[in-house]
Amino acid sequence: MIISCFIIDDEPLALGLLESYVTKTPFLQLTGKFSSAVSAVESIRTTPPDVLFLDIQMAELNGMEFARLVSEKSRIIFTTAFEKYALESYKVNALEYLLKPFSYSDFLQAANKALQWQQLSTKASVENVKNMTDCIYVKSDYRLLQISLNKILYIEGLKDYLKIYMEGEEQPIVSHITMKAMEEMLPGHLFMRVHRSFIVQKDKIKVVEHNRIVFGKTYIPVSDSYKESFLEFLDRRTLI
Repeated sequence: MIISCFIIDDEPLALGLLESYVTKTPFLQLTGKFSSAVSAVESIRTTPPDVLFLDIQMAELNGMEFARLVSEKSRIIFTTAFEKYALESYKVNALEYLLKPFSYSDFLQAANKALQWQQLSTKASVENVKNMTDCIYVKSDYRLLQISLNKILYIEGLKDYLKIYMEGEEQPIVSHITMKAMEEMLPGHLFMRVHRSFIVQKDKIKVVEHNRIVFGKTYIPVSDSYKESFLEFLDRRTLI
């Protein structure tokens, strides 16, 4: 995983040292370098990084004041010569507090904390998305039915309704939903549109024959409008 970072310090030598430390750390990507907190205000709002290496004692706007402008999505590693701010630093999303002068090993230890935090944050986000998309609810015959996404084979759109074909079920679920509404409801990492009348679950595609997807005795055509994206999907998963 690569994490983005800003470095902010009004001492040229300290700023140069931080840049050299970031450059030699494989998982860090320097996306902002500033000689004052004031000059970083606009960037922190428009392109907030994953982590900031931030000095405290700076003119006009000090590091503590600047930290209060930082999004909760970013974490701060203070780099300062003053120990007295250590307690206050943990009130502003501080992940670590490095006292100058610090070595590369100290810097790397702090950077690793930022990496671990980002990995945990990303994992939590993925799990939240997964939990939110385990199932959907559709109306069918005046009832609201819960449908497990992992059981859907494909969906066929007809004029005023659609049919949802499920794994292990002989009869499809019929619902008065438009294909557009259904496509917007389904997570794109699991499903793809292959025809104006068909949506398929990617992981359920077992056989492709002459640009048609085969589900048992059913052949689903891939139309020209969706052929390019479908072939790209196959190419990424095909061993030759």
